[in-house]
Amino acid sequence: MGAGTQMIVVFFLFIALRVPVAFALGLSAMYAMWRIGFGFELAGDLIATGIGKYALLAIPFFILAGTLMGSLGIAERMVRFFRVLIGNLPGGMGVVGTVVCLFWGAVSGSGPASVAAIGPMIIKGMEEDGYPRAAAAALVCTGAAFSIVIPPSIGLVIYGVIAETSISALFTAAIFPGLFMGLLMLVVLPFIKAKGRDALDDLSPAPESAGYWRDLGRTFRESFWGLMTPVLILGGIYSGIFTPTEAALVATVYALAVGAFAYRTLTWRGLYDSLSDAAASSAVVMLVVAYASLFGWVVTVEDLVGQYSGQLLGLSDNSAVILLVIMLILLIAGMFMDPVTVMFISLPIFMPVVRELGWDPVWFGVLVMVNLAIGLITPPVGINLYVAANVTRLPIERIARAAVPFLLVSLIGLAVVAALPSLSLFLPRFLK
Repeated sequence: MGAGTQMIVVFFLFIALRVPVAFALGLSAMYAMWRIGFGFELAGDLIATGIGKYALLAIPFFILAGTLMGSLGIAERMVRFFRVLIGNLPGGMGVVGTVVCLFWGAVSGSGPASVAAIGPMIIKGMEEDGYPRAAAAALVCTGAAFSIVIPPSIGLVIYGVIAETSISALFTAAIFPGLFMGLLMLVVLPFIKAKGRDALDDLSPAPESAGYWRDLGRTFRESFWGLMTPVLILGGIYSGIFTPTEAALVATVYALAVGAFAYRTLTWRGLYDSLSDAAASSAVVMLVVAYASLFGWVVTVEDLVGQYSGQLLGLSDNSAVILLVIMLILLIAGMFMDPVTVMFISLPIFMPVVRELGWDPVWFGVLVMVNLAIGLITPPVGINLYVAANVTRLPIERIARAAVPFLLVSLIGLAVVAALPSLSLFLPRFLK
C-alpha cells in the first residue's frame, strides 16, 4: 500500500475517531509526507499556495454578507413579506418557508448559516400553521441545504476553483436546477400533515380583500432593500459589471449600507457580533481549504488521480454506470463529511474522468452541488440536521425521520438533473 493510499486510510480513521475534518486532512497528509520522505518545511508553502487564490476571497465576504443580513433584520422583513404574499396558498407557511429558504440561498450561499439565520422564524410560523415542529425543522433543513445550489453559492465557488471552471457559468447553470429542487419540496407539503386550522387565515387577509393589498404594499416597502440583494448580486455578475468574487464584497457593503441608512438597525455591538460569527464560520471553511492543499499535493505526487480515475474508467464501458458510481460515492461521502472536504478529496480524481468522457464540467458541477446538498440532510453527519436540532431543541433523530420525505424527493430531483443536462446548460448557452 503506497503512502497516498495509506493517507486516505489514516484520514478515515481520524474521521471515525471524531477528529475535526480540517485536522484529519492535515495530519493524514503530513503522515504521508513523512512516509514519502519530504520535509515538513514544504507544508507552509503548500498551505499558502492553496489559500492564496483570488476567487476564494468570495467565501468570507459572502458569509459576512449573509450574517449581516440576518442580524440587521433583513431576513425577518423578507419572511413577513412572503408570508403576506403567498401565505394564503394551500400549505400556508410551508410554501412560505420553501420560498424564503431558496430566496435566502441567493443571499447567504451557506446551508448551515441559512438554518441558523431564518430557521427560528420559519419554524415558529409553521408551528402556528399547525405543522409538527420536527416537520418544520426538516423543511428548513432541506431548503437551506439547497443554498449551496442556488447562486451565489460558496460550494460552486470552491468547485470552480478546483475544477478550473467559470464560476459565473456555474452560477447561471444552477438557477433552474435549484428552483426545480424547490418545487419538488412543495410536493411533500400535503404529506407532512398540517393539523388544525390555518393560522394564516387570522394573520393575513384574503388576497381579494383591500387589507391584503395594503399589507402587501407595507411589507414590500419594509423588505424592498433586502429583496434587492439577489438582484444586485446576480444582476451585477451576469451583466459583467463585477466578478463573483467582487460581488461578495459588493454584497457586504450593500448589507452595511442597508443596515446603516435604510433600516437603521446597524449598531457597533451588532457589527462586532456579525464580524465574530462570520470570522468563525469562515475559519472553519478556510481551515479545510488550507489543509486540503497538503492532502491534494500528496494526491498529485503519489499519482492517486491517475490510479483511481483509471480504475473508475475501467469499471464499465457505459458512461451512465460510471456516473452512477460517482454519484453513489458522493452521496455516501456526504453522509460523513461536509461538502468542501468532499470536493477537495474527490474532484481531483473525478475531473479527469469528466474530461475523458466528454461531460460538460458546468453541468457536472451543478450535479455535484445537488448531490452534496442532499448530504447536508442525511445522517449520520447531516450538518443542517445538527443546526436545526440546536435551534429547535429537538432530538436529531426526530428531525431526521421527518426529513425522509424531503430526502426521497431530493433523490428524484438528483436523478432528473443527472438525466437532463439541458436543465442546467440551457441558461448558460442562451446567455452566451
